[in-house]
Amino acid sequence: MPDSRARIRIEGVHYRPARDVSSYYEAGAWLPTSVGEAVREAARAQPEKVYLIAAEQEYTFSEFDRRTETLGAALLDAGFKPGDRAIFQMGSIAETVIALCACYKAGIVPVCTLPQYREIEIGQLSEMSGATGYFVQADFSPSFDLTGFAQKMMQRRPAMKHLVVARGVALGGAHSLEEMIASRDFETARAQLAAVNPDPEDVLTFQLSGGSTGVPKIIPRFHGEYLGQAIAWAKQHHYSSEEIAIWPLPVIHNAAMLLIVLPALLMRTTIVLQDRFDLQMFLGAIEQYRVTYAGSIGPVAPRLLDFKDVRKHFDLSSLRMFVGMDRSDAIQEHIGITTMNLYGITEGLLMTTSPDEPALQRFTTNGWPSGPLDQVCVLDPESETHRQPGQEGELCFFGPHSVRAYYNAPGDINKASFTSDGFFRTGDIVRQSIINGRSYYTFLGRLKDNISRGNEKFAAEEVERLIVEHPAVLDAKVVAMPDRYLGERACAFIIPRPGAQTPDVPALGQFLIAQGLAKFKLPERIETIGEFPVTRVGKVDKMTMRKIIAEKLAHEATTSDKS
Repeated sequence: MPDSRARIRIEGVHYRPARDVSSYYEAGAWLPTSVGEAVREAARAQPEKVYLIAAEQEYTFSEFDRRTETLGAALLDAGFKPGDRAIFQMGSIAETVIALCACYKAGIVPVCTLPQYREIEIGQLSEMSGATGYFVQADFSPSFDLTGFAQKMMQRRPAMKHLVVARGVALGGAHSLEEMIASRDFETARAQLAAVNPDPEDVLTFQLSGGSTGVPKIIPRFHGEYLGQAIAWAKQHHYSSEEIAIWPLPVIHNAAMLLIVLPALLMRTTIVLQDRFDLQMFLGAIEQYRVTYAGSIGPVAPRLLDFKDVRKHFDLSSLRMFVGMDRSDAIQEHIGITTMNLYGITEGLLMTTSPDEPALQRFTTNGWPSGPLDQVCVLDPESETHRQPGQEGELCFFGPHSVRAYYNAPGDINKASFTSDGFFRTGDIVRQSIINGRSYYTFLGRLKDNISRGNEKFAAEEVERLIVEHPAVLDAKVVAMPDRYLGERACAFIIPRPGAQTPDVPALGQFLIAQGLAKFKLPERIETIGEFPVTRVGKVDKMTMRKIIAEKLAHEATTSDKS
């Protein structure tokens, strides 16, 4: 174990050596404080300023501090201990941000799962993380009893002892989040949490990887480290004290926390959350709240581009900038607002341009690393030799925010994730360009075999393993097919058993759901095939399959347009 100053140790976490962290503090790459202290500081500095707007709820910094303080103490009273992990299945509501920050103050580590996850994902992640707690949003879906699901999963895993329910009735020993908040006196709660006092070097959260080899891998992120990356992002995008930012996508994700939630906390600004993405609601909220900062990591941008004459229907004049994954030139032309691209990966790298940079950089690249001391290189995936500017290669990085090892993962997975000199291998293909003496990077595609549906990433291999259990399927391969709105959807190439008929999309979907697979991972197209294409060395050629389905879709779109 490195000589870290972390107070709440979690076995299996790779902590940074104290000498390294000292240099990170000195460079401003880490902040020498915890998220809980950042909440308290914001409440002292701007007690009456509104921090969080969600649906009909508004919370000032002072109110947010009080609610997170009393909830944090109530969690400890309920039996949670500092260092415990808790599964989170909650949507983009105010209660989620309150519950997260209450855990941060109490030293409890949220495991940032999705409400859409089912038996397979929750079973594996609860086991991998060693979770003892569970937070759910009871009204997340009218068609699925998330509270009942959580209770069922807890019965399967006796180590999970504490269930906290938001927006619903807490039965069978569960705790009501609202009742817990109201149960404690603020000053007493503050004194109780002061005794916990997480260190900047303690684990803040367990985020999840994109899942290139099955279930997502667990990425420990730390208080001072996470705050340092958030403030670096804010500085690169010139956050002002009057910023109002909007987020219509999952708030528990790494992107929301680093791009919106924590920058607003540190800069004492306001955030507007929406519990689902609806373009009309999104644009209406920008107009209503005079939003200045907006972005997209999923379906927002393509939906926006489809909205004709958007500026005639909504007043977007308050926006000073918009940030997305790509197509910044088309978005800027469409909405008349300064736009730039971004690149982000939960393992610890954020890249973007500044809003005052020329169009060439903002439109044709994904920017440059936002964090001080971040090191980026472009390598040949096989030999690890460095690519020259203009050449394509695998993006690799190392720095104050980069993961050093996945939590509780087999050694071979950790070994395969890093280069021989310790740089994290993203599996993403980029091209480096040098413009006016600075290196910029443009995302071109992925090496890793995963699908990014609306920016929710999952592994093709995980779905394939379940498809081949179908009695009519001899073998199956899943690839990403392009989609205008979600970026990608899953397409299954299936070799049926002799004499059997390939299941159609609804039938296969029902089969996979019965196996416990999350609905967003279901194949949305099926191609029957006699044999899979192979490479020269005899390996299954998924690149060719991706090309086949992309060409089919393009042909179908052209045919449809002509008719």
